[in-house]
Amino acid sequence: MQLTVWTYEGPPHVGAMRVATAMTDVHYVLHAPQGDTYADLLFTMIERREKRPPVTYTTFKARDLGSDTAALFKSTLESAHERFKPAAMLVGASCTGELIQDDPAGLAKAANLPCPVIPLELPSYQRKENWGAGETFYQIVRHLAAREGVEPVAGKPQGRVPRCNILGATALGFRHRDDVMEITKLLKENGIEVAVVAPLGASAADIARLPDADFNVLLYPEIGEQAARWLKRTYGQDYTTTVPIGVGATREFVAEVRRLAGLDALPDRSDAGRLPWFSRSVDSTYLTGKRVFVFGDATHAVAAARVATEEFGFELVGLGTYSREQARAVREAAQAHGLTALITDDYLDVEQAIAEAEPELVLGTQMERHIAKRLGIGCAVISAPVHVQDYPARYSPQMGFEGANVLWDSWVHPLVMGLEEHLLGMFREDFEFSDTAKPSHLGPGQRVSEAPAAEPALRPLAEEGPIRIWSADAEAELKKIPFFVRGKARKNTERFAAERGLAEITLETLYDAKAHFAR
Repeated sequence: MQLTVWTYEGPPHVGAMRVATAMTDVHYVLHAPQGDTYADLLFTMIERREKRPPVTYTTFKARDLGSDTAALFKSTLESAHERFKPAAMLVGASCTGELIQDDPAGLAKAANLPCPVIPLELPSYQRKENWGAGETFYQIVRHLAAREGVEPVAGKPQGRVPRCNILGATALGFRHRDDVMEITKLLKENGIEVAVVAPLGASAADIARLPDADFNVLLYPEIGEQAARWLKRTYGQDYTTTVPIGVGATREFVAEVRRLAGLDALPDRSDAGRLPWFSRSVDSTYLTGKRVFVFGDATHAVAAARVATEEFGFELVGLGTYSREQARAVREAAQAHGLTALITDDYLDVEQAIAEAEPELVLGTQMERHIAKRLGIGCAVISAPVHVQDYPARYSPQMGFEGANVLWDSWVHPLVMGLEEHLLGMFREDFEFSDTAKPSHLGPGQRVSEAPAAEPALRPLAEEGPIRIWSADAEAELKKIPFFVRGKARKNTERFAAERGLAEITLETLYDAKAHFAR
């Protein structure tokens, strides 16, 4: 476990909470001290859920450590069952509770409750949140969907509509609710019925019905793949491998689900969203070739890299993930672009990589949003962890054809805003656009005299070596460069001057550097 100011994932018991909160009649009893109840705020304040998570804490205190904490857990378990009457219960320990070694699984078995009790062994000091969510969902499926003597499915009965399950969506997931709605609609358009969505919105009885479907749609491998593999081994249910993010991937997804459903292939849709036309339009030619850095969970990072390069025409200059369990897919995607994948959960490593890559756009998490803001780079959020503004009230999926439209709006917006700010900067001295001019609807603009802002005479270089200065005319010319590439221009010019031993950067030096790096 690493001590850090920011973290991409919480401990694994938070992942278990995401699964329990997503379901309708499952309750989680967590052996934890009072301080670990902070996790409730993730759901009520960030995701803005109307109800607190279905979690009961033992909330032992320091003075309890000298007494029988096992008895405290057992009484908490029994009272939680009596109060909430769930169809199934989860039991486990937080990272602090794990140190006490009270064995919640054994205590729960001894309690002999009249409902299924599923023990969770989540090593808090070796694993993290997404793994915890995946393991929890797997244990729930393994315990509740197991059937004695059931043969693997041999195919759907003649005449019945093809039926599938959607696996992987949880509470506190990035746009999971809207993704499920979009993919359900897409499946229905293709004549495929959705039997169960799990864990989001599922009951314990729904989990027991999972084997009745013909195949599974796996939307989030970090959470649902382990359960999907178990269902395939046990009941012969195949599952999808294409994540439908972007127009190209959505078309491939449709072809895959139709194949699994035994339906004939269809020609590509002509109404596959507006992204293809927008990316070919005159307005977007300014965006072609923009340098982009991608970081997030593996599912969204790999998908974003593909969409950015194949559908937006961006140049990928960095790709990484904090999901170590899914790192192989990210490494393969990065290698295909001639890059070395960044696999880390240290935000300082990510910040350094972004600064070195000098992108014009960052696609990342809430952490990368802060990093990009400090570096003066545009950023769009594509993956958890996210903040409250990334749980919008409006319908805003990331998957499917409508999700591709959302990607266009959210990814291009930071670049378009950069262009607008550049235009404002270009016309700042014009009497019509001056900050001191009267509003245009009141008549001709009138410039109000004001004291000119003092220009800094010197600007020391941050690099080691002799101090160099920027002349006033060079500094003024630099300000005419769009702000989202100005930092790169400044850095290149300073490096150009340093290599030639120039103590002062003049207007001529700036032009020479521009010509040098344009070759």
